[in-house]
Amino acid sequence: MNATDRTVVVTGIGATTPLGGDSASTWDGLVAGRSGIAELDHEWAADLPVHFAGKVAVEPTETIPRPQARKLDRAAQFALVATREAWADAGFTAKAGEDAAVDPDRLGAVVASGIGGVTTLLEQYDNLRDKGARRVSPHTVPMLMPNSPAANVGLQINARAGVHTPVSACASGGEAIGYAVEMIRTGRADVVVAGGTEAAIHPLPIAAFANMMAMSKNNDDPQGASRPYDKARDGFVLGEGAGVLVLESAEHARRRGAKVYCEAVGQGLSADAHHIAQPEPSGRGIAAALENLFAHNDVTPAEVVHVNAHATSTPQGDVAEIKAMEKVFGDELRHVLVSGTKSMTGHLLGGAGGIESVASVLTVERRVAPPTINVDDLDDDVDPELIAVEATPLPKDGPIVALNNSFGFGGHNVVLAFRSV
Repeated sequence: MNATDRTVVVTGIGATTPLGGDSASTWDGLVAGRSGIAELDHEWAADLPVHFAGKVAVEPTETIPRPQARKLDRAAQFALVATREAWADAGFTAKAGEDAAVDPDRLGAVVASGIGGVTTLLEQYDNLRDKGARRVSPHTVPMLMPNSPAANVGLQINARAGVHTPVSACASGGEAIGYAVEMIRTGRADVVVAGGTEAAIHPLPIAAFANMMAMSKNNDDPQGASRPYDKARDGFVLGEGAGVLVLESAEHARRRGAKVYCEAVGQGLSADAHHIAQPEPSGRGIAAALENLFAHNDVTPAEVVHVNAHATSTPQGDVAEIKAMEKVFGDELRHVLVSGTKSMTGHLLGGAGGIESVASVLTVERRVAPPTINVDDLDDDVDPELIAVEATPLPKDGPIVALNNSFGFGGHNVVLAFRSV
C-alpha cells in the first residue's frame, strides 16, 4: 500500500465549549437542543451594541494550574484542555516517547486559530498605555502568536513530525483537520492532534463585528439570537472554546488496539475570489469545495446522510450554502439532514471547524443528527425537509457519511467528510 493510500481514522476527541467542559457534556447539550448563549456579565458589555456571547461552560483554570495558565493566552488554554481530553480518550497515558505507543518523530500537531492571542495583545496594550512599558508581561509575544496554541499542544504531547497553524478566518479549524489528514496520508506522520480554538470575547472584536453588521444585536433574547435559516436571522453570535481530534493511520491504530470512532475520509477546498467578507451569493465557491471533496476522495454524494453546516445565521451565507448543496447533490439531497449547531454554541470562529468536527464524529458514531434550534419561520429558499429541527436518528445499518462545512472571511471554503466504521 502506498503512503498516499493510507486510511485515516479518529481515535480521540476533546472539547471545551459554551455547552460543556468536555466532549460528552457538549454532545449532550447539542442533542438536547440547549443554548449556551447568555448575557455577558462584564462591566464593559453594557456600552457595546451586543451584550451577549457564548462563553465556555467551564473555565480552563479549573483544569490547568494557574502558574501555567498565566503564561498562556485563553485560546491556548482552551486548546490544551481539549487536547488533554482527546489524548487520553485515544488511549495515550503520557506524551510521546514516554508512552511507547507513539513515536514522537511520527507525531504531529495542527491547531488553528482565526485571530490568535487577541485578548493578550489588547490587554497588554492597555498595560503599556496605563501603567508603562515595565508592566508589559515578558510572556506577551509567546502568548499572542497565532501559532501559540499549536506550539503549546506540540510541547504537551512531544510532537516532532511537524506543528502547524493554518489561519483562514472561520475556516481555520476545518483546514487544520484536513491538513492533518494529509500529513498521515502522505506518510509524514502516523498520529496527528488537530483542531481549532478561539478566545475573542472582548469589547474590540465584538464592537468591530457588530459595526460591520455581521453580528446579531438581539439583546432581548440572547438564547434565540442565533437562528440559522430563520427569516428573522440577523447575524452570528460570538462563541469561544476549542475542539480537537486525534487522527491516526488505520494501521497504527490497529497495531496498538485503539478504539476507532470513524474514518476521516478527507477534505475539499476552494476559494471564492469574491469579497473579503461577503459570501459569494450563488454558493459557487462552496459548490467547488464540495466537488473537490467528491473528486479527490473515496466518497460520493449518495453516501452522505448528514451535514453539519457552517450556518452562521447571516442573511446571505445560510442560503448560499444551501444553494451550493442543491447544485452538487441534486436529487441525493433528499437523503440528507442538515444541522446548524452554531444555533447552540455560537460561532467559535477559528475554533468552529474543530468543535463541529467533534460533533460530526459523534453524529456518525451514534447515528443521531443534532438539531438546529430557533427555526421558527423557515426561509422560503430552504426546503423544510432538509433541516433537522430536533435530534433525529440516522440510518442504523450500513456505512454513513457526515460532512462538516467551514467557510471564512476572505472566501476560504473547506469541507470535511467522516464515515462510520
